[in-house]
Amino acid sequence: MSATIDITLKVWRQKDAAAEGGFKTYRAAGVSTEMSFLEMLDVVNEGLQKSGEEPIAFDHDCREGICGMCSLVIDGRPHGPDGGKTTCQLHMRRYKTGDTITIEPFRAKAFPIVRDLVTDRGAFDRIMQAGGYVSVNTGAAPDASVIPVPKLTADEAMDAAACIGCGACVAACPNASAMLFTGAKVSQLALLPQGGPERERRVLKMIDAHDEAGFGNCTNEYECEKVCPKEISVSHIARLNREFLRALVTSAPERKSAAAASVRAAGRVGGIQSSRLRAGDAWRAHPPSLPMRFNRPT
Repeated sequence: MSATIDITLKVWRQKDAAAEGGFKTYRAAGVSTEMSFLEMLDVVNEGLQKSGEEPIAFDHDCREGICGMCSLVIDGRPHGPDGGKTTCQLHMRRYKTGDTITIEPFRAKAFPIVRDLVTDRGAFDRIMQAGGYVSVNTGAAPDASVIPVPKLTADEAMDAAACIGCGACVAACPNASAMLFTGAKVSQLALLPQGGPERERRVLKMIDAHDEAGFGNCTNEYECEKVCPKEISVSHIARLNREFLRALVTSAPERKSAAAASVRAAGRVGGIQSSRLRAGDAWRAHPPSLPMRFNRPT
């Protein structure tokens, strides 16, 4: 027979993006330590419905760490205290009787709250729609081995493709930047020959979509890498930077001029200290001496 615990939940409740929200406290008694975190919320919601109260709204789908739908900040950390896991993979054996757990939505200007713990992460879809695909016919599945890809390159592309688009990187970043997500989606195609013909157009359009959505810039805090459930490396941000600069140099003159103007307006060129040009092992080994200042979107 599994052990049970009695815990206290402080849950963010908010009717919609325009409404004022706040924390509400709930008691959860007799919670099985074999339950997942989301199963615990299911049980709490059953109790709320029986008492005539509106259940807590939260996102979920596969509950297997694959889809990226579950998106809770648990005690200040996206996806909770266990690294390399999504919210749905967190289990109640991590807690003990008497614990108080604070549950919030992913907070970012680009992720408006729909209700309670549910946020609209459609900004990620718009980044993908801008260029996160190969539009040319690359053949059917049996043709995959026709173009040889070195094993290490294929592995790196697969590591980038493991991104499930959950948004934890944005929730953890002091600037609410989605550079890790965008970098992973650019890398998974830029590394492969099939993605080569559209690489300049792709990175420029995806970065434009990133900025238009209201995400901030990367300032190398590495918080994104720390909380990513698929442990995506910030080296993909470094590749994104290289792809971006390459595209500025090689793209059509009119597109190059527009992109350069956008970069200058955002303060990304002419001052490496505040630009998107920083990430990777070299920067980690030799960080800047100047202090960083943040203005996180709310």
